Amino acid sequence: MPLTKFTFAVEKNNNEVASFITDEQGRFRVQLPAGHYKISLKGRKSSIGHIGPFEADVEPGKITNVQWECDSGIR
Repeated sequence: MPLTKFTFAVEKNNNEVASFITDEQGRFRVQLPAGHYKISLKGRKSSIGHIGPFEADVEPGKITNVQWECDSGIR
């Protein structure tokens, strides 16, 4: 089941540089300059489940497709 309407923070060098909200299919699109990024669920308070952080490398002039598997911990 996709993570819908979740807000994620995008960090570079431990500074938040962008954020995004997933859509009804759990998809997102964000424009970033080339570099290495860490993506985390924004405002996460619970330690239940595994929802990141995730890492992504963005290359200049290219679209980077990512797909992450998450475990909400809910059974």
